[in-house]
Amino acid sequence: MLVNKVLIKNGYIVDGTGEKMFSADVLIHNEKIVKIAKNIKTGYNKIINAKGLVVAPGFIDAHSHSDVQLLQNPNVREKVMQGVTTEIIGQDGIATAPLPKRYIKRWRKVLATIDGDSDKINWKFKDTKGYLKQIESLGLGQNESYLLPHGNVRIEAMGFKSKFASKKNLEKMKQIIKREMSNGAIGLSSGIIYTPCIYAKTQELIECCKVVSELNGVFVVHQRSEADDILTSVDEIIKIAREARVKVHFSHMKVSGLKNANKIDKVFEKFDAARKEGLQITFDQYPYYAASTVLSFILPPWVNEGGTSKLVERLKSNELRKKIILDINNGIRGWDNTVSVSGIENIYIASVVTNKNKDCVGKNLVEVGKIKNKPPLEATFDLLIEEENQVGMVEFYGNDDAVVKFMNRPEQCVCTDGLPVGQKPHPRLYGSYPKILGKYVRQCKNLSLESAISKMTSKPAKTFGFNNRGEIKLNNYADIVIFNKDTIIDKATYESPRRISKGIEYVFINGNMVVKKGKYTPNPAGKVLRHNI
Repeated sequence: MLVNKVLIKNGYIVDGTGEKMFSADVLIHNEKIVKIAKNIKTGYNKIINAKGLVVAPGFIDAHSHSDVQLLQNPNVREKVMQGVTTEIIGQDGIATAPLPKRYIKRWRKVLATIDGDSDKINWKFKDTKGYLKQIESLGLGQNESYLLPHGNVRIEAMGFKSKFASKKNLEKMKQIIKREMSNGAIGLSSGIIYTPCIYAKTQELIECCKVVSELNGVFVVHQRSEADDILTSVDEIIKIAREARVKVHFSHMKVSGLKNANKIDKVFEKFDAARKEGLQITFDQYPYYAASTVLSFILPPWVNEGGTSKLVERLKSNELRKKIILDINNGIRGWDNTVSVSGIENIYIASVVTNKNKDCVGKNLVEVGKIKNKPPLEATFDLLIEEENQVGMVEFYGNDDAVVKFMNRPEQCVCTDGLPVGQKPHPRLYGSYPKILGKYVRQCKNLSLESAISKMTSKPAKTFGFNNRGEIKLNNYADIVIFNKDTIIDKATYESPRRISKGIEYVFINGNMVVKKGKYTPNPAGKVLRHNI
């Protein structure tokens, strides 16, 4: 085997712990960090001069949607070029595995707008073990770790039924969770605004999370409300943490709608109380005040029942259209009404499937109405029918003040929540980490460099149980990013979202160089980080 001994010399070490930056050299031997000291003189066959640059642990993307992309292109260049060396997939309760053969065709339509789709993929991996083995065999460009999606568990146990789980259903779900965590999943994810997760009662989640807790996993959740009912929603998740004694991690934490900004401090009070109680609560956040998800999210929950075919059928009914518009205008208790919270003019089309509607991409729903010469909601319904519900959106929901408030919380980890689909994905897919380091650290001084790096590295490593990663430390895996703190910045915008960030000079994954002098060099350096039960 070729011996790889790389010396990173003259850099400023920000080790991921939150401690002050210091000057030192770092010696890598194959996969591991074997020495950290000043003026290392021997023991290397390659040298990187990092003078004036920051040497930090590789960034960990706490919330990613590369699940399907990895089955086609396992490199994920847009993440590596941000300094990301590990990402956590299987998010929001809707992902690739487990996937019984009889549900493949129907589930692919569910996945398409979030994670993507392709006929070129071998979809017969069946379970987490098969999925992880398949992406591993393709040669991963970075480390990947997988959460077991609650929606997949539910459809295996009880199909797509829009009902609460029976005792028999629940026992089956618990068996599946045990099986899939033994297959390598690090915890359970749910998106309890999405079908079929939305049908779960709190008690169902508690019982599922008891199994997760027994196996020392984490429960990662897109909660029921991020807007008007967020306080009740947070209470529900804290109740799950308390009764299941499970580690809870909130996905893409935010409070949507400027009218709800006064609830942010009340959310923090609940987090403080939970911590005093001894509960383990964390969350991830991307540094933007615009969200990205499926366009059908703007519809009342009942419209989504039964999946895409039923949704399209309802949208074709003139009578049901009237009811949908009435519900959007008046609201439904317990439903995050995106149109009401953010405004129809602040909802933009990010992706479509057909060429027919490509002129709608990048336009808000008012503009879509003008293109189709119809009222905005009617035009939106037509778009969803024509695209068979495979439409992505970006929604502007808040302001920068709220972003900074959440960013400074002790529970915060950084993520991209990057959806690698469509013509105009959210710029967070390409720019999240450099944006924090360039804008919020250097320009605005909202965070110290050391604090920001810890939220990108050691905090998520501890949250998700990654041993020997997340810090520049002896015997840790050499996941390392070297960047220029004076120039690093995001370049991706909503108009041009696929632009690579500036300032990342070198990236090492498991001791292998994958970015050299700012240029990406594809290398199957990544590993699957499986759960150790």
